[in-house]
Amino acid sequence: MPRTLVIDTATAACSVALLEGGAVIAARHEVVGRGHAERLVPMIAELPDGGRCDAILVDVGPGSFTGIRVGIAAARGLALGWGVVAQGYSSTTLLAAAAFARGVRAPLAVVLEGGHGEVFMQAFTASPLAPIGALASFRPDAALVALDGAAIVGNGVRWLTALDSALEAHESLPSAADAVLLPPELADLPPRPIYGRAPDAKLPA
Repeated sequence: MPRTLVIDTATAACSVALLEGGAVIAARHEVVGRGHAERLVPMIAELPDGGRCDAILVDVGPGSFTGIRVGIAAARGLALGWGVVAQGYSSTTLLAAAAFARGVRAPLAVVLEGGHGEVFMQAFTASPLAPIGALASFRPDAALVALDGAAIVGNGVRWLTALDSALEAHESLPSAADAVLLPPELADLPPRPIYGRAPDAKLPA
């Protein structure tokens, strides 16, 4: 595995890691809420060799509109400057991989804050790690019905536990270091945003 810089700014976390040979060489992870643009480059600079790498992986969403764009812009800019390839992965896939590695049972649904009172949700199987169906944006009550008994992880689980406190829920944010858990076929997305829902603004007809 080439030395890979991982950038994850799709949620409230600002997270970077250097991976090589299937291991994490170094990582930085801060929950910043906002301000990813100010923290990201200094965090990369703190990594060995200033984060220099042979490839770049970036979280392309879903998540925060601004956070996703900050991470992708940085990944594209560094890839151009260093002459390396930038590819993406989904935040839902990363959270599912991390949850299964911690022993959370399958089936599992990743639930992320979606804005406007909605959540992004996608279900996964563990062996092999794979999505069950497409990413969708739900009102919390509809998401609860769609769960069908699955455990839930992510930063949007509070919306569902408010409706059913008996759910198996694990609140978590993506961590760049967990990208070491991703199989290659789930880490080869183009570095373009996955927003998870249609834009609020509409062009005139």
